[in-house]
Amino acid sequence: MPHDTPKLNAFPVFLRVEGKTVAIVGDGEEALAKARLLGQSSAGLRIVAGHASAELAAWIAANGALHVAAPYEPAHLEGAVMVFAASGEESLDRRVAEDARRLGIAVNAVDRPDLCDFFTPALVNRAPVAIAIGTEGAGPVLAQIIRARIDQMLSPSLGTLASLAVSFRHAAEKLLPKGAARRRFWSEFFTGAPAQALAAGRLAEAHDAASHLLVTSGRSSGHVALVGAGPGAEDLLTLRAQRLLMEADVILYDALVPEAVVAMGRRDAERVSVGKRKGCHSKTQAEINSLLVELGHEGKRVVRLKSGDPLVFGRAGEEMAALRDAGISYEVVPGVTAAFAAAADFELPLTLRGVTSSMVFTTGHDLKGNSLPDWARLAISGATVAVYMGRSVAAEVAGRLIDAGLASDTAVAVVENASLGIRRKFHGTLADLPSLQARDDLDGPVMTIIGDAVAGANFDHSEPLAAGKIRHAHPHLEGVDA
Repeated sequence: MPHDTPKLNAFPVFLRVEGKTVAIVGDGEEALAKARLLGQSSAGLRIVAGHASAELAAWIAANGALHVAAPYEPAHLEGAVMVFAASGEESLDRRVAEDARRLGIAVNAVDRPDLCDFFTPALVNRAPVAIAIGTEGAGPVLAQIIRARIDQMLSPSLGTLASLAVSFRHAAEKLLPKGAARRRFWSEFFTGAPAQALAAGRLAEAHDAASHLLVTSGRSSGHVALVGAGPGAEDLLTLRAQRLLMEADVILYDALVPEAVVAMGRRDAERVSVGKRKGCHSKTQAEINSLLVELGHEGKRVVRLKSGDPLVFGRAGEEMAALRDAGISYEVVPGVTAAFAAAADFELPLTLRGVTSSMVFTTGHDLKGNSLPDWARLAISGATVAVYMGRSVAAEVAGRLIDAGLASDTAVAVVENASLGIRRKFHGTLADLPSLQARDDLDGPVMTIIGDAVAGANFDHSEPLAAGKIRHAHPHLEGVDA
């Protein structure tokens, strides 16, 4: 070990407790906390509590622990493999610690590091998988913070997957030679089709996928995840999306997906920009479909990273159809769509009791035809309308809606770069909306929300659209000055 590497004063171990007894001495909150922690194990709990609190007594009854309803005596510790002094009284905790040591039993005294032979960790439980985080008693809050982060990273189905792995261990050792083939099998088992099936709650399918993997010597059939990257801020990515990014061999990402989100993927994953943005089409949709199928046939784990949510104006339908036709397995992971991020930026209630109970998601291009789309009637009747569009169609959207009967003083909120620190917010009315076309300084994605519910937003850090208003040729907008 290098000389500059600090040494641990408490060495972490996993102690077998199945069929063993753990003793807890105490009758209040400290004892209840330790009972709950140890209750995650198969140990038999002996709780010495002469005057147990109502909550502790209820826990004991509900969990089948042995309650010794008597004042503490050293004999209460005999036969235990661990002892917890959790009375909250220093003199009693010290007595328990001394008695335990005399009996040769390791002891932990709650919040008294000087009396402890061992420290209880912050525990991430995916039985039979367990991750323990310890700070040698120096920073319990820090341990809990780390535990929360690790807990978020691990699939809830990990424990079931590990249990399934036990049933395949003998067969894998018998059929697969040591080395690359066996490693490839287990890598694919824990990250490929078996894991994906279990994450969806399909145990029989996971078992079949593992069996197929075993007979094909660990060769994967490939899998594609259509993942929503959210509106831009990397901490709005879902936990499932983050896990899949860490497992991906290849990441295909759109132009609007920030580099910070792409960088959350596995470091050695291949990253391919397939961004489609106005005036800058790097790949056609047909080319993207073909690439997804090709990578799937090669046995790759692919994340197709889309801005916002894959199923909201993300052309996921075409990609799913191509994958289905090719027999490539796939899944869809939702993301936070831009409308929700824009509403959050404005603290804007998209539905509001007594004002509106319906929503419309649309693009400005829907209004370019000769006839109004069906949703225009909903807008007129009070629905909140979230328009995914660039500023170039703002005037046409405003004009068509006013022509259809929507009041020109209907409230409007506009966000550029929703969810990001560099976002810009604007507010005004439908009559003000055409002023966006003159805003050459807005080069990020723009989200517009229209409706009476917008009046309930927080405009404290928003610029008025009217400040950038220009004269426009539409008859209902004529005469509006800059």
